[in-house]
Amino acid sequence: MPTDRSASPKEASRAKASTVDQHIARVRTLCLALPEASEKLSHGEPTFFVRKKVFAMISNNHHDDGRLAVVVPFEPGLQAMMLRDEPKKYFYPPYVGVRGWLGIHLTKVTDKALKEHLRAAWVLVAPKRLAADFDRVKR
Repeated sequence: MPTDRSASPKEASRAKASTVDQHIARVRTLCLALPEASEKLSHGEPTFFVRKKVFAMISNNHHDDGRLAVVVPFEPGLQAMMLRDEPKKYFYPPYVGVRGWLGIHLTKVTDKALKEHLRAAWVLVAPKRLAADFDRVKR
């Protein structure tokens, strides 16, 4: 009788799903704390909007790439710098990378950094008056 107590494939799959759910909940909590933020499924993944504009998208093993990430817009010029300086944390996402968006590996980013990235993405996408009002209140 084997004494190996490693998890069965079914248990391992459940543990992985639980971790994925925790990371998605982490993004959801931070996004929905922002003014007028909402969530809808888009392309089968949780996607976060401010009014009708997307500011963050979950990427969970998109096209079997093995990544669990959130994809957000960055200020012009920051994308190349982030990719160069921290290639294990950030990646060039398909479809939206050409527009300055970056993927952020959720397993490699702290809560503080994730919150800052999501807030910055929200500010880029939100109507200017709403973003300015939010910025004033946060100071």
